Amino acid sequence: MKKDVIYAMKGPFRDELRVMGYKFGEGEKAACIVGAMRGNEIQQMYICSQLIRVLKELESKGAIHSNNEIMVIPTINPYSINIGKRFWPGDETDINRMFPGNKEGETTERVAAGIFEGTKGYSYGIQFASFYRPGDFVPHIRMMETGFQSPSLANLFGLPYVVIRKPKPYDTTTLNYNWQLSETNAFSLYTTETEEIDEQSAKQAVAGVLRFLTRMGIIKYHSHSGYIASVIAEQDLMPISAGKAGIYRRYKHAGDEIARGEVLAEILDPCEGKVLETIMAPIEGVVFFSHKAPLVNQNEIVYEIIKRFHQ
Repeated sequence: MKKDVIYAMKGPFRDELRVMGYKFGEGEKAACIVGAMRGNEIQQMYICSQLIRVLKELESKGAIHSNNEIMVIPTINPYSINIGKRFWPGDETDINRMFPGNKEGETTERVAAGIFEGTKGYSYGIQFASFYRPGDFVPHIRMMETGFQSPSLANLFGLPYVVIRKPKPYDTTTLNYNWQLSETNAFSLYTTETEEIDEQSAKQAVAGVLRFLTRMGIIKYHSHSGYIASVIAEQDLMPISAGKAGIYRRYKHAGDEIARGEVLAEILDPCEGKVLETIMAPIEGVVFFSHKAPLVNQNEIVYEIIKRFHQ
């Protein structure tokens, strides 16, 4: 294992920002794996740490095929992680809305430019991502429909679902999108948690990445074959919104199977405690996303449901 500084920048009041890359093997740039971009992505950083531990052991056993380099970057935003802020502490900007970056631009544009320069050119790019809504997902691979996406490659992770989404204007400034435009096969991997560590889904993510690297002929590793993924379009997920604002009490979680008419959650009056709304399942299916925060706003999406195919 080699540790390289992928990008460094002097800070006016703190220690120098250093983004570290952990490299295994040598030769052609095979796979780049990126963890936390935001300061609350603790699960994403943790998954990378577990991958580094396993890859270090595999390298010592000669289990990385010749002429293959794997790089893992646990976090590109240690400043925010150190003080518990989701976005860049100086101006609250999101680094993952700044790619491909600008070396002469604002701070986060310069960080993004340095990261992109250090991570482009790899055959495969894997990012452990988080979502802007507070909640839990079924572990899955998410890909943007850029014309360069490959659902068949995404299936090789062996996770339950592959979600294809049509990019919106703000998606064009993400690492995933710009990786694809620079001819890197890019995948975003979502697990159950973000701010907390969930061991089960973290292990599932590590196994999925190792399974993918094995099937692409980059490493030698024996693992469970995983799932045959269901490929779904994001627009086919059924969103369920809260009709009221208040304290949120959920009964169903990501991965739960639900029947039509089953109670999913309740919204309570924050002062009187009475039930303002009971959220019912409109269809039979599987919970793909479940809102988690203790409070909810009116019209906020609280569930996304995968419809049963026979409906």
